[in-house]
Amino acid sequence: MSGRLLRWVCTGAVVGVLITTMPGASAVPAPAPDPGERPVSQLLTDLQRLYRSAEEASETYHATGEKLKKQRAEAAKLDRKLAKVRASVHDSRGEAARFARQQYQGTTGLSPYLRLLLARDPQRALDQGHVVRRAAAGRAATVRRLVGGEKKADDLAGEAKKALDTGAALAARQKKQRNEVDGRLKEVEELLSSLTPDQLAAVRQAEETDTADSERRFEASGALSGSPARRAPSRQGDRALDYAVRQIGRPYEWGAEGPERFDCSGLTQQAWAHAGREIPRTSQEQWAELRRIPLTRLRPGDLIVYFPGATHVAMYLGDGKVVQAPRPGARVKVSPIGANPVLGAVRPDPGGRAMRGYTPPRLPAGATAGSDLGYGSAQAPGATDSR
Repeated sequence: MSGRLLRWVCTGAVVGVLITTMPGASAVPAPAPDPGERPVSQLLTDLQRLYRSAEEASETYHATGEKLKKQRAEAAKLDRKLAKVRASVHDSRGEAARFARQQYQGTTGLSPYLRLLLARDPQRALDQGHVVRRAAAGRAATVRRLVGGEKKADDLAGEAKKALDTGAALAARQKKQRNEVDGRLKEVEELLSSLTPDQLAAVRQAEETDTADSERRFEASGALSGSPARRAPSRQGDRALDYAVRQIGRPYEWGAEGPERFDCSGLTQQAWAHAGREIPRTSQEQWAELRRIPLTRLRPGDLIVYFPGATHVAMYLGDGKVVQAPRPGARVKVSPIGANPVLGAVRPDPGGRAMRGYTPPRLPAGATAGSDLGYGSAQAPGATDSR
C-alpha cells in the first residue's frame, strides 16, 4: 500500500459524495473547477472521495451478490422439495383412483362385511376382519396423504414463487449496483486523465509522504509490541499465505476472485479456500464472522481489517507487512501493515496449531514496488486497464 489515497480502497467505505445538491439548489450542477486550478491537497481529497464512493457501491454489490447466491440455493432447495411432494401426491391420486374403481366395480363396500357375518369359521372371520380393517385403514391413510400432500404442495409452490421473485429482485438490484460502481470508477478515470504529469507526480509524492507518516505513527503506537516478527503460522495459514504471495503482481479488479485478477477480499477468500478453509466473501463479513485476535497475537495468514466500516482487508505476512490487493489500477503487492487505519485482526483457523520449522515464503522481485495511485498511473509492461 502507499499512502492516504490508498486508504479509501477496496470493498467499500462510508460514502463521500463529491458533489451534493442541497435542498432548494438548482437542479443543474455547478461546473467542476479546472484541475489546474486546484492545489494538490484538493486533488487528493477529490480522488479520495471518488474512490470511497465507488468502493461503498462495490461493497454493497458484493453483499447483494452473497444474498443472491443464498437466495438461489434456497429456491433450488424448495424446487426439489416441491418435486418430491408432487410425486407423492401423484402416487396418492393413483391409489385413490384405484380404490374408486374398485368401489364402482362392486369389489369393495358391504360385500366383505356380509361375507364376514355369514362365515362359519370364527377364526377365519377374525382373520377376514383384520384384513378388512387394514384395507379400510389403508384407504383412509391414502386420503390423508392425498389431502395433506396437496396442501403441502400448494404451500411449497407459494414459497418457491416468493423465493424466485426475491431472487429476481436481488439480481436487478445487483445489476443496478454494478452500473453504479462502473459510473463512479469512470469518474475516477476522468479526473486522473485530466491531470498533468506534474500534478500526478505531486499527488504521488504527497501520498508517499503520508504513507511514511502513517506507518511511523502506527509503529509508535506499540500496537504490535509483544508480537514476534517471526511467529509461525498454522499449516493452513502457511498454504493460504503461499497462495497470496504467488499472486503478487496480478492486477486489482473490483468483484474479482481470481485466478488472474482480484479485489481485496477476493484475494483473502481465495487464498484460504486454496488452504482448505472456506471464509466469507466480503471484508465486512470476514470481520463479523471470523475469530478476532489482538494484534499482539498476530501470525502469518491472519487477516488485517481496515477502516471503521471494515471496508478493506489484507493478509499478514510477518515483520509488520501484509499482502494485499490495493485498488483499481494497482496490483497485488506487499505493504506496511500500518499504511491504512487498522481496525483489527481475525484468524480464519483459530484452532490451527503453529508449525514447527517454519520458513517464510520467498517474495518475488519488486513485491513492495509500484504506485498505488490507481487509474492513470504508470503500469507494468503488458498491463491493461484493471476493470
